[in-house]
Amino acid sequence: MQIIHGKTGWIEVICGPMFSGKSEELIRRIRRAQIAKQRIQLFKPKIDDRYSDDDIVTHSQQRLPSTPVTSSPEIIESLHDKTEVVGIDEAQFFDDDIMDVCNKLANLGKRVIVAGLDMDYRGRPFEPIPRLMAIAEYVTKQLAICVHCGNPANHTQRLTENRMKIVVGSQETYEARCRKCFEPPESEDATEAAES
Repeated sequence: MQIIHGKTGWIEVICGPMFSGKSEELIRRIRRAQIAKQRIQLFKPKIDDRYSDDDIVTHSQQRLPSTPVTSSPEIIESLHDKTEVVGIDEAQFFDDDIMDVCNKLANLGKRVIVAGLDMDYRGRPFEPIPRLMAIAEYVTKQLAICVHCGNPANHTQRLTENRMKIVVGSQETYEARCRKCFEPPESEDATEAAES
């Protein structure tokens, strides 16, 4: 892997609840890098096949081609030497190694743009995004619109009874809620039993 001399890398995190435009913002930044004739590569977790197996696709159907990977170290393995900007979508689905991967890329002089949920369906920090926020140079917190009252929404309400931490879904499974309208799961014991 080639170090780009004279360039300083950095990490940008775009976070927030579902339906807040995180992937749209990631795509917007990547498109601007393309206009600047920078070499880009996009990655997404293979588990996220809601709209496409290969593309990063927003809920409003904007899309860009990406490389699906099963683990964060595959990002390093798949990286081209001359890549200048690395985009990573749905980073909450990656393992804890994503922090080391992002740091390594930034230390090599790459601009790293990461998008993901900062809280899970219980309203708790959704690792590894909070730790990525701590090491990032830039953090953008996106808000959605609460489907119940129209206020700014920072929570993702799960609409099903499934208590697994990771359930890939869209509007049939989740909706955006504000602090007042958010209803966390009633039984934490059931949640923890389902995860083990």
